[in-house]
Amino acid sequence: MVEMEVVTVQIDGGANSPVVVLRERSELKRLLPILIGHPEALAITFALERYTTPRPMTHDLLHDVIEDLGATVQRIEVTHLQNGTFYAQLVISTEAGERCISSRPSDAIAVALRVPCPIMVDENVLAIAGVAPEDSSEAPVEVEGGDDVVEQFREFIDSVNPDDFNPNG
Repeated sequence: MVEMEVVTVQIDGGANSPVVVLRERSELKRLLPILIGHPEALAITFALERYTTPRPMTHDLLHDVIEDLGATVQRIEVTHLQNGTFYAQLVISTEAGERCISSRPSDAIAVALRVPCPIMVDENVLAIAGVAPEDSSEAPVEVEGGDDVVEQFREFIDSVNPDDFNPNG
């Protein structure tokens, strides 16, 4: 496993979707872009900016529940990549021992930034999807102004209608 850090959340120009960019902490400094959803981008951005909401968001709640149960998040691990989908887990220490809980990488990262705890990525995942820092053609396109992801999400929330989520409707 290789320790990583969150560099930024950006909008990928080709997919027009948020991307969280991880960077290797070692001297290689490989980057790992992972496409994520808008809600997860907002949660990660809030954690990076240390923005607190009046009420706990889902990742804050999960952190609080884990802590209230007497457990601690030791680290998160991006374990593998299959058919273009990244897989991760939360590694939690409990009185009964260490537990691994399956997670989407974006949710695990959002929790890791709140704890805080190490973000680890399997070397095989980096070998497949990692980008050398000088190979910027593969890196996501950075959005001017760090608040664009948050603003886009707010616009989405303002425009969404509950009927949009009704499959019969």
